[in-house]
Amino acid sequence: MNQQLSKYKLLVLGLLIDAVGVVTSSWVLPGIGDFADIAWAPISAWLMTKMYKGTAGKVAGVITFVEELIPFVDIVPSFTLMWLYTFVFKDSKVGEKLENRLQ
Repeated sequence: MNQQLSKYKLLVLGLLIDAVGVVTSSWVLPGIGDFADIAWAPISAWLMTKMYKGTAGKVAGVITFVEELIPFVDIVPSFTLMWLYTFVFKDSKVGEKLENRLQ
């Protein structure tokens, strides 16, 4: 049960972090959002690597960093997608194929 609780804590935290990413986006704050993304990109990448350990967390951190820096793409919910990968798809056949490509 403790793992279930921490699993859903990660989801809620990821949703909150994705919301911050949207607020700092160029969609919500045209012009200003681009500068906010420069500060937010390394923070979100670091958070991703702390929340999700191992190779998948490192790869997701790099993807999150790049995604936050590219204008108009920063609304992608990276943390929510990583949660889905970790807790829904990772043990499926699709997840196994992705994991094999990362190694």
